[in-house]
Amino acid sequence: MVTVNLGTLHYLLDHVYGALLHRTKITPQFFSGGWGGSKLVLLERMIKQLFPELESQNWPPTLVQPIWNTVWETKTACLREGVFRTPCNEQLLNALPPESHTARVAFLSPKFVSPEKMACVVHLAGTGDHTFDRRLRLGGPLLKENIATMVLESPFYGRRRPMLQRGAKLLCVSDLLLLGRVTIEEARSLLYWLESEEGFGKLGVCGLSMGGVHAAMVGSLHPSPIATLPFLSPHSAAVAFCEGVLKHATAWDALREELSMENAATTIEQVTERMRNVLSLTDVTRFPIPKNPNAAIFVAATDDGYIPKDSVMELQKAWPGSEVRWVNGGHVSSFILHNGEFRRAIVDGLNRLPWKESCL
Repeated sequence: MVTVNLGTLHYLLDHVYGALLHRTKITPQFFSGGWGGSKLVLLERMIKQLFPELESQNWPPTLVQPIWNTVWETKTACLREGVFRTPCNEQLLNALPPESHTARVAFLSPKFVSPEKMACVVHLAGTGDHTFDRRLRLGGPLLKENIATMVLESPFYGRRRPMLQRGAKLLCVSDLLLLGRVTIEEARSLLYWLESEEGFGKLGVCGLSMGGVHAAMVGSLHPSPIATLPFLSPHSAAVAFCEGVLKHATAWDALREELSMENAATTIEQVTERMRNVLSLTDVTRFPIPKNPNAAIFVAATDDGYIPKDSVMELQKAWPGSEVRWVNGGHVSSFILHNGEFRRAIVDGLNRLPWKESCL
């Protein structure tokens, strides 16, 4: 009798999926346009400025004022979509492609409940999540818990995707840093709007995979306590692109060719090390600890071919009081099968926050 290790099957599924999608080159590779030149230098400098703890923790969000349009409404709920100009400074704005200058957001909320008696969670996009639909489906059942869902369309994704970019495959390494930096700015501004303009009683931020890394950064840098909920995410993008399945989706030859213009003897190992150094800027353990780490819950998969277990534990160790919850599966299968666990983590994370005084 042959016994099959289910965990091994989940892990193999990640690699089979990755092989079909990436190694066969059915789709273009990440960073086929190279490192990004002067944009990468600019972003490296700007992101390094986030790390000193006092400066980071006092970095105030910029208030945005989305222009809303009602998509549909029922007797109990309403879905609106809004647009706003990204609140980034001029340097970031000039680095962004024109298509990404206007941010789009969907806002699903219960009706006939005052905001101070509700919570709202901002959902950030994982790699390849170009639309609002999946995240709205994740948040929809939470309406009965009086939890609203706000979904941000990432720069470089959806209607914000540059004309020359195919799918989710960013053209340059600098685009990945720019996507993250702008997402952080926009998410924090939306949280500030929800808090100061709408008066929500509790707030949170969540995301899957890449969205989880960004959620962890937002939770780290936000000036007030929020629930921070990274799902199936590493502590750094370096793990995903240099160790996990995505390393097979990266245009290493194009990156080496660019570095070879400075040093003809550049090896793939040196290119990989350069990538690790650049993406170390996304290492969330270098960011400040969130204001309420007890309201941080990580959901990780036991047999994830994209995200090693030790990467998840590294961030949990850096945030004393945070919690890791394990689900049985790989990256792909957990993404599909464990929405219930993600919702449970959202509810539990919010429950660990006090209501604003006005709600008492």
